[in-house]
Amino acid sequence: MIGSVKYYLCSLLILFSINCNAKENSKIAKIYGGTYTPLYGKKLSDVTVKDFYIDIYPVSNKQYLEFVKKYPEWKKSKVIELFADDNYLSMWIDDETIPKNISPDAPVVDISWYAAKAYCECQDMRLSTVDEWEYVARADETDIDATKDRLYTERIIKSYETPRTYTHNIGSTYRNYWGVFDMHGLVWEWTLDFNSIMISGENRSNNDLDRNLFCAAGSIGASDLMNYAAFMRYAFRGSLKANFCIRNLGFRCAKDIEKN
Repeated sequence: MIGSVKYYLCSLLILFSINCNAKENSKIAKIYGGTYTPLYGKKLSDVTVKDFYIDIYPVSNKQYLEFVKKYPEWKKSKVIELFADDNYLSMWIDDETIPKNISPDAPVVDISWYAAKAYCECQDMRLSTVDEWEYVARADETDIDATKDRLYTERIIKSYETPRTYTHNIGSTYRNYWGVFDMHGLVWEWTLDFNSIMISGENRSNNDLDRNLFCAAGSIGASDLMNYAAFMRYAFRGSLKANFCIRNLGFRCAKDIEKN
């Protein structure tokens, strides 16, 4: 209980302390809402997702470098411990140097939820919700919902088992039905409400978290017992804390569509 209160207070602190000169992100896709059946939930019924925007690509090292230059409180030497653990930007040489063996156009990783949330807010955006992310991630190149396609699910699982995908440039995987790249096969991604559904019952603070964290006991209450790839995602999210920084975990931003 104390830990939950601490993270809630930290979240409020970020919300009210960041003074951002927001800018419009032109590389976003419009997602037309609809309904889908989530893998987990109190009720195995369809969830409605409203129209929203989402980044076409995950945030890159180059983009995040520009962010920390503008907001130095998020540099690796200055970030507050409550907001990011010791793995924060651990591959970077120093506050403003990306190593030569890591592409500036590769997705930024070793980023905490707090840092990802702050970045998105400074773009006048936010992190996507779990439902929004899963709704977009169902799509393959041609189908808005490919989750019943066994070959599609197998392709996702295979991508999860491929090492060091975070070194590949953003946009290096397929473009899905919505025009969005890299939903699978590059990095895991933070969501706004990542801890809304807890599954694994474990919390680990090291980079071993990027291995498969499927928990068989978590299959109880699932809407699709054959969707192993989705089990892995939900189990991974359930293992996280907001200050964790993990080698294979990045993020992208989303935005509400304002109604006239």
